[in-house]
Amino acid sequence: MSEHQNSVPIVAKHQMKQWAELKGENSWTMFKVMSEFVDGFERLNKIGPCISIFGSARTKPENPYYKMAVDIARMLTEAGWGVITGGGPGIMEAGNKGASLYGGVSVGLNIHLPFEQNHNPYIDNDKNLDHRYFFVRKVMFVKYAQGFVVMPGGFGTLDEIFEVLTLVQTKRIDRVPIILVGKSFWEGLIDWIKSAMLEQEHNINPGDLNLFWVVDEPSEVVKIITEFYADGDNVRPNIDL
Repeated sequence: MSEHQNSVPIVAKHQMKQWAELKGENSWTMFKVMSEFVDGFERLNKIGPCISIFGSARTKPENPYYKMAVDIARMLTEAGWGVITGGGPGIMEAGNKGASLYGGVSVGLNIHLPFEQNHNPYIDNDKNLDHRYFFVRKVMFVKYAQGFVVMPGGFGTLDEIFEVLTLVQTKRIDRVPIILVGKSFWEGLIDWIKSAMLEQEHNINPGDLNLFWVVDEPSEVVKIITEFYADGDNVRPNIDL
């Protein structure tokens, strides 16, 4: 035995933790996932170019951001875009409402949650999709949206916006307009991104700050999207699967 082998310490094996419960149906979960993808693709493939609107389910109709989301959806409808939301209350309801009341395409991608109410009443009957899995829902949000309007929201909204930013940053999808609405709401997060992520830790590139816009007016949202697609040649579904 070599000197090196003699110097290798003997490490005792440790007991691996065990699952408290392992359901036998786990192997069949894939079929549920596949069926959800198939249903989403077949139904959304028939819908034209849309803009996804993200925001809090807790925003009340009297909130200025709710009214702003209605106006944004109305203007997008007038510009020829469909509107996709998460299908629930709050900002999602406002987005569907603005599209539905003004004759636009109104899509709702609902998610089953134990503490939130069912879909809002402003979704087109044939464009109301139910999801069990967040990750399937995210694919539908991203694949069929040509832009993302992000109203003030909570953890779910942040999850959605950083997912999209990551996909654009890593070039998994083409660049699309990503517009944060409400400068006073977003400025603290953006300051932290600049000071901590960029300048302090160098975890992003300076150019990554140009992947999104921050605005205060509904008209600015539509202007950015209209100018981005001025040539009309780059309107196509995202994500090649």
